[in-house]
Order: sequence, then C-alpha cells, then structure tokens
Amino acid sequence: MKPHITISSLDADRLEALLGATSPGGDASHQALLDELARADIVEPQDIRPGVVTMNSTVRFEIGTPDEQFCLTLSYPKDMDQVANGISILTPIGTALLGLSVGDTIDWPRPDGQLLKVRLLEVLYQPEQAGEYFR
Repeated sequence: MKPHITISSLDADRLEALLGATSPGGDASHQALLDELARADIVEPQDIRPGVVTMNSTVRFEIGTPDEQFCLTLSYPKDMDQVANGISILTPIGTALLGLSVGDTIDWPRPDGQLLKVRLLEVLYQPEQAGEYFR
C-alpha cells in the first residue's frame, strides 16, 4: 500500500499545467504523476506540514538494497539548469518523492518494471516552511 501524500494546491495546479502542456505519448512517468495527483490530499500552501516533500524542497532519501543515500532538490523540468543537484518531477524517483513525509517508504516501479524502495529520511529545505508560498 502506498503511503498517504499531501500536495499544495499551488504545486498541484502547476503540475497539472505541466502535464497538460506535455504529450503523454504512453509515457509511464506522465501517468504515474497523474495518478499521484489524483490520490493526494490537496491543501493550501500555508497548511503544508513540515517534513512533507513539495516542489523545490531539498530532501535526503535512500533507495534500494543496499541502500544508497542522495540529497537532491525536487524541481520542475524548466528549472533543472539552474538547480544544483536537482531531480526532475518527471523522473520516476522525483514523482515517488512528491508529497511524502519524513520516514515514509514507497515501492516505486523502475522503467524496467522492477520495484525500487524509496525512503524519505529528511527534508532539509521546504519552501512553505520558509514562508515562500508562491515561489
């Protein structure tokens, strides 16, 4: 079972616009992001709890067995050139991270169909926590 996820209304609106502007073409990552938006609790940006991954959050997470740790910033594709250590929301891991809370684990399909275990360890920076509601 997938963990509960929370997404800000601002992120949801922007992600829906992004998906509407791109052609799905049978793209599994496109459908996966649509599925995540459909199952998420959508709240106002100022109501996002600390420790929840939102767009432009910098997070520390681990993947797989043996565990590998990463520290990346969840980004929109258009911002990837300006973000050091960014991960696009349109990648499988980027989509898996969106809306997770610290301590959550999710099994996410890799492009080859194998499941990958992703566990959120820490949210180092969250725009909403910093008062940046409309970034």
